[in-house]
Amino acid sequence: MKHALKLSAALTVTLACLGAQTTAFAQDKVLNLYSARHYQTDEAMYDTFTKTTGIKINRVDADDAGIIARLRAEGAASPADVIMLVDAARLAVADTQGLFQPIKSAKLDAAIPANLRATATANGVTWTGFSTRARVIVYDPARVKAEDVATYEQLASPKLKGMVCTRSGSHPYNLSLFSTIVEHMGDQKGEAWLKGVVDNMARPPKGGDTDQIKGVASGECGVALTNTYYVARLIKSDKAEDKAVVSKIKVMFPNQATSGTHVNIAGAGVAKHAKNRDNAIAFMEFLASPYAQDYFANGNNEFPTVKGLKVDNPAIKSMGGESFKAETVPLGIVAKNMTKVQQMLDRVGYK
Repeated sequence: MKHALKLSAALTVTLACLGAQTTAFAQDKVLNLYSARHYQTDEAMYDTFTKTTGIKINRVDADDAGIIARLRAEGAASPADVIMLVDAARLAVADTQGLFQPIKSAKLDAAIPANLRATATANGVTWTGFSTRARVIVYDPARVKAEDVATYEQLASPKLKGMVCTRSGSHPYNLSLFSTIVEHMGDQKGEAWLKGVVDNMARPPKGGDTDQIKGVASGECGVALTNTYYVARLIKSDKAEDKAVVSKIKVMFPNQATSGTHVNIAGAGVAKHAKNRDNAIAFMEFLASPYAQDYFANGNNEFPTVKGLKVDNPAIKSMGGESFKAETVPLGIVAKNMTKVQQMLDRVGYK
C-alpha cells in the first residue's frame, strides 16, 4: 500500500470506522490532549477526528519536559486523557514515572509493529509510536568517502579523527541511538565505541541537529549525526543559504548491510488518570488510520509507522529515504538501557 493514498479514499474508510464507534461513547464527547508535538498540519487531522466522532479535543501544548512536569504536579486530578511526546527516551521517562496506563487494542496491535511500542504486558501496552524518524550520518563528500561512514561503528574509526560533530550526547535523540548501539555491541564494546567517538570530535558537542548539518557544510565538521527531518526542512527551504548547505552535504543511512538504521518515534499513550478513557483509545486508533498517518508523518517530514504504508515525500526521497532497512530492536528495550548509557557518557567525557 502506498503512503500516497488518496486522502478522500482513506478518509472514507476512517470515517466509516470511527462513525460506527460514536454511539458507544457513554462518556462526555471530549478529549484532553497534552501534546509536545506542534505542527499546523496536525490541526486538520484533529478537526477531522472531531467532525467524525463529535469528540472535542482540548489541547495543552508544551515541550516534553513541561508536559511531564505538569502531569506530575497534577497527579490524580490531572484532566489529561492522551499524552503525546517526541522520542522514545521521553516516552520511557513518562512511563517509568507512572504517567501512562496500559490499554488493549486489537487495531493498534494489528497496525503498529511491536518494536515501535512499549513492551507489552498482561494488561496491555502503555505507549505507541505513530511516526518515525531516522538518525542518519551527514558527511562532506569533499573530505569523506561514503564507504567510510557506512556504519555508526565507523564514527569511532581513526579515519575520522577530528571530523565528528554532534549535539549533546545526553540529548534524547543521541541517547536513544547510543542505547541501541550498546544493545547491539554489548556494554564493554559499546563504551569503547563512545570513547572513540569522543576522541574523533572536531569540537565539543553543541547546538542542535541543524547546527551539525551546517557545520559539515561550512567545513567545521566532516561528519555529523542528525534526524532526517532536519535535512528535509533544509531541502524544502526556499532560502539561498539553506540551498547552499544542502549542495555541500551527502546523507548516509547507516548499517544497511547489518542491523539497519536507527529509528525513533513520536508517540502517545493514554494518561493514567484519564477521565475519558474510551475516547482516548478511539483517538489512538484514529492516529493509526491511513488518513491520520499521512498527516502525522508528512507534517514533520517523518515516516509512517503503520505496516505497509510508505513515504511519499520528495524531500525524504531525495536523500534516499523512500526505502531503507530500519533496525528492529524494540524501543521499549532501548529505553531500559538509557540509565547505564548515560553513565557511560559521563565516564568517557561525552558532554
